[in-house]
Amino acid sequence: MRAVIQRVSQASVVVSQNTTGSIEAGVLIFLGVGQADCAEDVEWLVGRIAKLRVFDDEAGRMNRSLIDIGGDALVISQFTLFGSLKKGNRPSFNRAALPERAVPLYEQFVRELSTTLGKEVPTGCFGEHMQIEAHHDGPVTLVIDTKARDF
Repeated sequence: MRAVIQRVSQASVVVSQNTTGSIEAGVLIFLGVGQADCAEDVEWLVGRIAKLRVFDDEAGRMNRSLIDIGGDALVISQFTLFGSLKKGNRPSFNRAALPERAVPLYEQFVRELSTTLGKEVPTGCFGEHMQIEAHHDGPVTLVIDTKARDF
């Protein structure tokens, strides 16, 4: 799995002119599911994101996690995180999981993150065109890949 995590003061997602999710201070998570991903990747990634120390403490240092601040998370599915430009200028997405594999892992990720944070985690709509608005805080943006955990 790959995730792009952005610290935000607020974020929202609109699908077909309906807001499907919105948050205040926390993280906007773009989540891609790869062909080789499994439940273990979900568990590891949820734990990693919930404990990321990307929020300021009293001294202004990034020393507090999403759990520490009681922050929100908004999850957006994004298969394009597995896009490859190896063979030219048109991306190939053949490393992304097909929906029948990706949807259950995406849904498991959202459920486990909700449980870990102790609150509902809003989402976009898997496979739909979405309009995402984010007020980046920092900016702070990190990329996490469960297959390259030291990245």
